[in-house]
Amino acid sequence: MENDVLIQANNLQRFYGAHCAVNKVSFEVKRGEVLGFLGPNGAGKSTTMQMLTGNLAPSSGQIIINGIDILEQPKAAKLGLGFLPEQPPLYRELTVDEYLHYCARLNRIASKQLSRAVTQSKERCGLTEVSTRLIGNLSKGYQQRVGIAQAIIHSPDVVILDEPTVGLDPIQIREIRQLIRELGKEHSVILSTHILPEVQATCDRVQIINKGKLVLSDSIDGLTRRMESSSLLLGLHNPPPVEVIQTIAGIETVEQLENGQIRIQHSPNENPAEQLATRAVNQGWGLYALMPEHRSLEDVFVDITCTETADSETESGEAA
Repeated sequence: MENDVLIQANNLQRFYGAHCAVNKVSFEVKRGEVLGFLGPNGAGKSTTMQMLTGNLAPSSGQIIINGIDILEQPKAAKLGLGFLPEQPPLYRELTVDEYLHYCARLNRIASKQLSRAVTQSKERCGLTEVSTRLIGNLSKGYQQRVGIAQAIIHSPDVVILDEPTVGLDPIQIREIRQLIRELGKEHSVILSTHILPEVQATCDRVQIINKGKLVLSDSIDGLTRRMESSSLLLGLHNPPPVEVIQTIAGIETVEQLENGQIRIQHSPNENPAEQLATRAVNQGWGLYALMPEHRSLEDVFVDITCTETADSETESGEAA
């Protein structure tokens, strides 16, 4: 249904002088979805987040928030947004309660509903026990929680989090990830990050931006399938000539590695592992290792971004 699409970004562009920081980026975010916006530093993530939240005007393109054009009706569109920038907008000299009451008033929550809104946001973010403490005396993890609490205090349809776990220790990171998953049950969440495990741990769908361009949009399941490499690592004490191995059905390439093992690329529809094992035993190759090779998320990320960079450089060279 159309009303399940809460954010539409159409052909967004943003220039800083002659530099194009975001180049014709388009995507949608649906209700109840946690979208991971992934990319290396300087890829255009934060610029895109600032445009989506109305803090930065696009040079061209359109942003629709819950059916409302943010450029034509900015106040109405922003009512459905909650935003945690990379540097949380906290007042360290205020207590948690004082700050959240202030944020509730900024979001024009009615006086009769204000206390309830503050209480709910504290409960959801695990802040009840630190209500009366000064924000400046809280740990970085709790300060991030306060930042998220202000982003959801008015129960927005969409919550946008820009690098929410930067600078946190492993325990704090785990707690914030759990909180993001909880938010995803009732809100749509956009999580901007350059931390690869963050996406696998918290998101339903992932988009990768590189040099201002959207280079991948896929589900986490689809991303996992990309990590399933069609290759085998083979260890032999008495390896035959490469040409002999290449005669086995399904094998596309054979590569000798520095550690003495052999990497075998094969057709996705034809795994030669059983035939390799049989030939190795029957012909005395001294088989000691045969295992599938799995690519990490980092491998996939590097492949996508490096391929895109190489393609761009090729196009530039041809144009010149």
